[in-house]
Amino acid sequence: MTADAIGFIGLGIMGRPMALNLVRAGHRVVVHSRSRAPVEELVRAGATEANSPRAVAEVADVVLTMLPDTATVEAVIRELAPRLRAGALVIDMSTIHPESARSLAHELAARGVGFLDAPVSGGERGAIEGSLSIMVGGEARQVERAALLLRAVGSRVVHLGDHGAGQVTKAVNQLVVMATIEVVAEALVLAARSGVSPTKVREALLGGFASSRILDSHGERMIQRNFRPGGRAELHVKDIEVIGALARAGGVPLPAFEAAATQLRSLIEHGGADLDHAAMVTELERVAGVELSASW
Repeated sequence: MTADAIGFIGLGIMGRPMALNLVRAGHRVVVHSRSRAPVEELVRAGATEANSPRAVAEVADVVLTMLPDTATVEAVIRELAPRLRAGALVIDMSTIHPESARSLAHELAARGVGFLDAPVSGGERGAIEGSLSIMVGGEARQVERAALLLRAVGSRVVHLGDHGAGQVTKAVNQLVVMATIEVVAEALVLAARSGVSPTKVREALLGGFASSRILDSHGERMIQRNFRPGGRAELHVKDIEVIGALARAGGVPLPAFEAAATQLRSLIEHGGADLDHAAMVTELERVAGVELSASW
């Protein structure tokens, strides 16, 4: 067991299993979340409850946050910051705008507190298995300090550079994921509309250069109609906004991403906000007049 108290704020789809993995790794974990059920689960597993972010800050030497958006991250970190001891470390594992990560790092540094932006990829399954890919921005000495904690929740930890670099990398990751989901959906719908089994098409493609984790995982979701969220569609709106802002600032055209972003927004407008982003396929099905099915 580590001597330091580890705070964890935000026990949603990703945060709950991540915090559990920290407890199972022998860390002394103090948790806070707006939802009662995951807090109670963590307490049963051996964590301690705190009734506010400030209460976490008062006892924790390192605080991890896993929250839904930039505004929430900023509000929570600015609430706990005055209670943090000099020498403490905040590790934000949420997906937020890179500029926000840089601003928070600057504000915390003025208080003698370290900061890492460390967003993750791997979805709910990766969080449960402790196999997340973690993209870290910040000072090398703080990355080294956090290494043991990060390895408890992820199997790949890459230090990308200074503050904000982790968030830029996560934005690029989301661009690839969203665009690939869109292309996989297009391929399977085109096959079905052309009278060929999307189940068999997916099986064939998995053996060639078109194979990918998204074709494997999300392609199966599309065919099985399993849209239980690993990541709710509405949470990816922030990804669209961050990617778009970076593209505009850099003058970089992103035509494949724009197509995927349009489909995601359409899914949300048609009532799919709480579905997994694999449900983007339903927008193509609706227009094409065909539905994928495992019964082919």
